[in-house]
Amino acid sequence: MKMFGKRFRIGVIVPAAVMAVSVMAATTVFAAEVKKIAVLVPEEGTDFGWNQQGVDAARIVAEKYGLEFVPAEGLGYGDVRPTLRELAEEGVDLMIAHASGYNTAAPEIANETGVPVAVVDTPDAIKKGLIADYTLSGHEGAYLAGVMAAKMTRTGSLGIVVSGEPPSWNSQSAAFALGAKAEKSSIKLIYAVIGPAAYGDAAGGRRVTASVISAGADIVFGQGNGSSFGMIQAVETTKATDGGKALFIDVIGDKSSLDKGHLLSSVVWDMVPVYSAMVEDLKSGTFGTHGYGIGLSDDSVRLLKTPHIPAGIWSDIMGMRDQIINGSLKVKEVYDAQDVRALMSSVEIGEG
Repeated sequence: MKMFGKRFRIGVIVPAAVMAVSVMAATTVFAAEVKKIAVLVPEEGTDFGWNQQGVDAARIVAEKYGLEFVPAEGLGYGDVRPTLRELAEEGVDLMIAHASGYNTAAPEIANETGVPVAVVDTPDAIKKGLIADYTLSGHEGAYLAGVMAAKMTRTGSLGIVVSGEPPSWNSQSAAFALGAKAEKSSIKLIYAVIGPAAYGDAAGGRRVTASVISAGADIVFGQGNGSSFGMIQAVETTKATDGGKALFIDVIGDKSSLDKGHLLSSVVWDMVPVYSAMVEDLKSGTFGTHGYGIGLSDDSVRLLKTPHIPAGIWSDIMGMRDQIINGSLKVKEVYDAQDVRALMSSVEIGEG
């Protein structure tokens, strides 16, 4: 493990398979081109969400291809150029900048060092052989979650709480709203933004979510990274206006192991297919020629099944999933924050 200042750490994991790869394939093109990959995340990879899914997926892909893996965790949301430069100097062949806040720095360092990078939510940045974008959207899964929530709500009101309004959150918020409205046109949607970049603000997540529940929502769709833990605390401790318990729909990860009876579902993202495609494209020389995405068809997006979902409703949702996959049901993609807000019955903007 090598320390980079006080705010974060970078650990190096070398799978046993690397020794075999280096001996058996030392002269191959693959060994010369891709030996080491790194993923950079703003928070620790233990959040059951964005950071953990990114780290875990990159680790799995490294093991799959016999690569050395460098996880750079807890970097924060400041300037990561020094970290990117140091990784490049250490011989990393692909740097996955797994945060929208790194979208400016990572391409700059790629152009400076010649080391390929992958960035999120920046499709205009792609550059052959050097910069690739993965604009991930779980909107198909979020649509299904919206339909399910509308079927299950007792109060007729649903909440959407977000820690910011990046494109990935926006597309899911919009799809959730569209799914809910398709199921029940009279549904009330309470939309709340904790702050412009309140991804790790658990206290803010708890405060804002409690206010959304108090306003009538008995099911909350939360998108928050670290702040989602505050959202869950609010759901666990705040009664719905009808006196019953509130329920929570999470995103990206699976927090079932932490559930105290309030986790209805999650729009789970699996980034292994995305990172695998990046490695394959580096090997074939097509990296930086197209973007990467996720969807229902390969289960890189899926809705988490929990005991809180009635069997009949789950069966209906899975039938709708099939319709989305075969193309008979189209889910509109909405990425602009103002367009998202226009779909809601009410909007609350926090201070963050």
